[in-house]
Amino acid sequence: MEWLYLLALAVSIAGLVTIDWRHKVAFWYDSRRTALTLLAAVIIFIVWDALGIALGIFYHGGSAYALPYRLAPEFPIEELFFLFLLCYTTLLIYLGVSRWRRI
Repeated sequence: MEWLYLLALAVSIAGLVTIDWRHKVAFWYDSRRTALTLLAAVIIFIVWDALGIALGIFYHGGSAYALPYRLAPEFPIEELFFLFLLCYTTLLIYLGVSRWRRI
């Protein structure tokens, strides 16, 4: 049961990869640029999370669906997958809408 959240994130990311592959929006259009963009965005959010944790704003409440492992106190492993999902979704929407508006 504790792998369920990570599994849901992985399935969601796989769905985004499928959409990206089908429409050649990000990775299948310019993989280097996409990787650098996503890396920069995820790093910004990791710093954001670290500041939130240090200030006592963010904390891991615990869940039966999440893994018990942490990369740092209050920073679960699943957070990296969530941040990637968040950034990848945003990038695909932005690039997809930009392309759609040019048509």
